[in-house]
Amino acid sequence: MTSNFQAMKDRRRQQGAALIVGLLLLVVITILAVSGMNTATTELAMARNNQTYENVFQAAETGIENALAAGPFNPAIPVVIPPVTGTYEITPSVQYEDSTLVPDKAFSLGAGSGVSAYHFLATSQAAYRLDPGNVTDRDATATHTQAFYVVGPTSPTLIP
Repeated sequence: MTSNFQAMKDRRRQQGAALIVGLLLLVVITILAVSGMNTATTELAMARNNQTYENVFQAAETGIENALAAGPFNPAIPVVIPPVTGTYEITPSVQYEDSTLVPDKAFSLGAGSGVSAYHFLATSQAAYRLDPGNVTDRDATATHTQAFYVVGPTSPTLIP
């Protein structure tokens, strides 16, 4: 009987230590779970934004392709490329930059063979707006430029 009495006495001295340890472990596990959910949410937002930017990047590349397909390019006539609207707003443009002489067969500059290089710059701006008119964290824009030239006869009528 003495051992039973001693066991009952020991139980009274514990006074809920197991409960306190259990609650502390529960708090630690809860903090880890909340932290993990916040990390996962942030990573999903980063992946979504990266995917949106990649789509806008490709839309701007499409605008460059449309601009280059608009040829023939003549410095005296402005190239008009209509913007594309929809999910992505794409605004391509082609601007005449300058003309340079093309060297003759002997590659001597200044003594051209009547052939010039007409330099152009194609630019495409693409934008995605989740809520048009308002700025959100899901908006993305991209601008691409591509320089090119067209070789043609040197003529004062072609140069604006």
